[in-house]
Amino acid sequence: MTLIMNGVTKRFGKFTAVDNISIEIPEKQIFGFLGANGAGKTTTFRMVLGLIDPTAGTISWGGSPIDYERTDQIGYLPEERGLYPKLKVKDQIIYLGRLRGMDKNDILTELNIWLERFKITDYLDKKVEELSKGNQQKIQFISAVIHKPKLLILDEPFSGLDPVNVELLKNAVIELKDAGTTIVFSSHQMDTVEELCEYLCIMQHGKPIVHGSLKDIKRSFGKKNLFIHADFDLTFLKDHPGVVAQKLFPEGCKLQIESEAVSQTVLTELNDKGFVRKFALEEPSLNDIFIEKVGESYA
Repeated sequence: MTLIMNGVTKRFGKFTAVDNISIEIPEKQIFGFLGANGAGKTTTFRMVLGLIDPTAGTISWGGSPIDYERTDQIGYLPEERGLYPKLKVKDQIIYLGRLRGMDKNDILTELNIWLERFKITDYLDKKVEELSKGNQQKIQFISAVIHKPKLLILDEPFSGLDPVNVELLKNAVIELKDAGTTIVFSSHQMDTVEELCEYLCIMQHGKPIVHGSLKDIKRSFGKKNLFIHADFDLTFLKDHPGVVAQKLFPEGCKLQIESEAVSQTVLTELNDKGFVRKFALEEPSLNDIFIEKVGESYA
């Protein structure tokens, strides 16, 4: 079931939090929302979930609005954590699972599987307040997926996690997607979005300034990254025609260039200057695109 937002706008008084967003999120895919704080990501999620109503526009999932009759098909991990600190992990998940219509025995079966997967089996009878922030995040994630939702919305799911736990959560997200769940998430971690998402939207001041498939976004950006490692000074390349920017490293430099053709003229320029250990042309990173597009949106 495709999630469709058509002309969605949300105003709070005179402030426009989300401004005319029209996006289709494909079924059984991972879709990423990027944007600085206040860009409108969380407000968009809350409208999708029906927690707040749009001022204008429509939102549908599988051709129908999302209402209370469909909440058992949806999982939500809010950016602001909503666990009960005095409750034990087991009691917390049983309570939340029952709200989704699950049987207690099924909840405990699924919970034990997830605790084993996240390497926290000894936390079953611990109070939430006794856990570290990272482990609380794991429990919050489990609460969002315990009922095997068809649509999963994750608001900054990787915040506060160390690299090992980020990998655990990423792998869990990928497996859920492979099992047929449509996943929508926001993150400030560009490399994570780039690794997980086939489709994404970059928002700024409530407006989508870039959206579509990651492959098409990179292709339309045009610019490329050229990495050069050499045994001689490369500073002179910053003035080479077609070089947009240069970043120097101890072992060489990274050039942002206007097109692939520029790489060939750079290579010619390097001839007879010394030993070149690396000369690699790569697609622009999502971080490159984000910085340029968000910067443009301020103009």
